[in-house]
Amino acid sequence: MRKSLGVLFAGFFLIPAAAFAQQAAGQPPTGQLPGGSDPVGTWPKGRASDYGVDEAKLAAFDADLAAGKFSLVDSFKLIRCGTEIYEKRYAHDYGKIYGKEAAERGPLNPHLTGPYNYFDPAWHPYYQGTDLHSMQSVSKSVTSTIIGIAVTRGDFKASLDAPVLHYFDAAKTKNVDERKRRMTIRHALTMTTGLDWNEEVAYDDPKNDTAVMEASEDWVQYVIDRPMAHEPGKTFNYSSGNSELLAQIFQKETGQDIETYGQKFLFEPLGMAHFWKRTPMGLPDTEGGLYLSDDGMAKLGTLFLHDGVWNGQRILSHAWVKDAMTPFATSDEEGGYGYGYQWWLWPRKDGAANRYVWMGRGFGGQRLMIFPEEEMIAVFTGWKILGDEPPNGVFVERILGAVKPKACSAK
Repeated sequence: MRKSLGVLFAGFFLIPAAAFAQQAAGQPPTGQLPGGSDPVGTWPKGRASDYGVDEAKLAAFDADLAAGKFSLVDSFKLIRCGTEIYEKRYAHDYGKIYGKEAAERGPLNPHLTGPYNYFDPAWHPYYQGTDLHSMQSVSKSVTSTIIGIAVTRGDFKASLDAPVLHYFDAAKTKNVDERKRRMTIRHALTMTTGLDWNEEVAYDDPKNDTAVMEASEDWVQYVIDRPMAHEPGKTFNYSSGNSELLAQIFQKETGQDIETYGQKFLFEPLGMAHFWKRTPMGLPDTEGGLYLSDDGMAKLGTLFLHDGVWNGQRILSHAWVKDAMTPFATSDEEGGYGYGYQWWLWPRKDGAANRYVWMGRGFGGQRLMIFPEEEMIAVFTGWKILGDEPPNGVFVERILGAVKPKACSAK
């Protein structure tokens, strides 16, 4: 049985270098328990049929998930009209599934022990036996959100068009040219920096730059030293390195650690339990190191569904929510995702022009799906980290296929 989040201390102490050393040794950092709490009964529960969702179709989808048709899915939660209408969990013995790989050094296990052994069941997919699940690249969406909160509050004062090199010592940075000097914060947020980065191959491929970065000592230096391949703002190239740059940019601009700031202005107000891994240099792993519960993911989705307002308090400005969910770039994956501020935008296939399902997506099967028209949120976690994952469109279509009336109203 997993540990109850309700008994965990709702705060943490940051000791970056020591924290990583303890993580690398396979131990959780001293005094650094998951921050926040997920109150029991956050979501009122109701029958799916009372909220315009076909229960038989959900049951059929659940049966396919349980049977492994969509690979290693750990959980599925569906919320509509602010009510939890479906929740299922699927147990997997990851110690057995990935036991061989856990003992072999490789791109997904460069240190053999600790938080960056992706096959170690003490760290992945759940944090130390709790309900906190590795978010992987959903961490990027949370990172962007914390930056948006700091912009909203006036604590992040720089323009998003400020040069990235403003936050680095150019004299100690490799491959500096005029293109790199034109690279901005907005380019990092929208995956259009132009840096040479290969994340198109599998994460267990040693040619994947993210695997190389995570095996290095100084992740941010590895990223900023990369040569330029394109003019900034012209080409979409998905790069976890871009997202890690944001950790240093935030710290330099605000004078605050992004996790510490996020605890005060996001995790605590929304009651989101979390744990956040750190790099060897002590920065939060903003590209993939966050752990949240299903409820925590759903709360993040609700914040955006409600235009940045939580319980009557504005957390994010309307302008940030709008821009975060505007496609600044397009990927050719699955027919053309848009990409906003570290959020994926899946184009609706029902004839609705310029309408999207908003997504946070993470390696292994993490999916936070926000359906603005239906006032609905779907959350999936999983840990299929070898081989191909099923396409996200299948999940979207199964969910939308179960929704009958568009309007969000109970009987």
